[in-house]
Amino acid sequence: MSLETIKPSPGFHNYLPKEYQDLIEDGPFHQKRKVSELGSFKEAIEEHPMCAGCAMTLFIRLVYLGLPSLEHSVIVGTAGCGRLAITQGAVPFIYGNYGDTNCVASGLKRGLDIRFKDTPKDVIVMAGDGGLADIGFHAVMHSWFRKEKFTTIMLDNEVYGNTGGQESGMTQKGMVLKMAPNGKKFEKMDMLGLAKTSGVAYTARISPTNPTKVVNTIRKAVLIAREVGPTYIQAYTSCNIEYAIPTPKVMDDAREVEKDRYGYLEYFSDEAKEYWDKSEADRKKARKAQVK
Repeated sequence: MSLETIKPSPGFHNYLPKEYQDLIEDGPFHQKRKVSELGSFKEAIEEHPMCAGCAMTLFIRLVYLGLPSLEHSVIVGTAGCGRLAITQGAVPFIYGNYGDTNCVASGLKRGLDIRFKDTPKDVIVMAGDGGLADIGFHAVMHSWFRKEKFTTIMLDNEVYGNTGGQESGMTQKGMVLKMAPNGKKFEKMDMLGLAKTSGVAYTARISPTNPTKVVNTIRKAVLIAREVGPTYIQAYTSCNIEYAIPTPKVMDDAREVEKDRYGYLEYFSDEAKEYWDKSEADRKKARKAQVK
């Protein structure tokens, strides 16, 4: 979606809902917004049917803020809690059948690159641990092996939160859930290690405790995917319902989990590191030139 696409025909502007007018006049399409500005402008996503206090919704808001080019982005997702919010955003969303999100993203990215040779089009897969580590595992791995140039973001709430509380491959060993009453028998899957082994260009593990870091990490992953190869972000987005976390304590839980086992971590391939360092150096030179 581009700003030109959503602009109304002359004469209709004043008849549109106030929310739509705000998106056109003061949305994130006009200029790059900062985390400190959240709440002061019309965001790409605001209203959603997610549970009160859900950490996943905060993370999704930050993803939209971190996308380098909202006008040239497409998000691919599937069944799950995150889809309930992502479908409300002012960025095109494609629903992949459960398990084939990365297959859909592969074809979409290749097609966009052929159709728009002179304009980078960013494809971002964003789905839960069930959709990516369990049912979609094969598609994720093969997109990595093929070096498909798009970003995969796992919204890791460590449970099937949308379907009643079943354990997933990303659930911690020993956790007792409503539909796993005896506790999980196996260790949490090491998707970060698998990404590195598969040759993913950039990998990051993060929680929503530091919004600025989340936004910068999203931006970095998407830009590296454009030029180098697949990137992967694994984000802790707790399910306060299935894990019985009181709404006011959601971020406290995120901080505790981050300190215990989900600390910030990033990995660059040699090619990705070389590209990113050069890109950052070029951006600094450009900023200095503008000041002069």
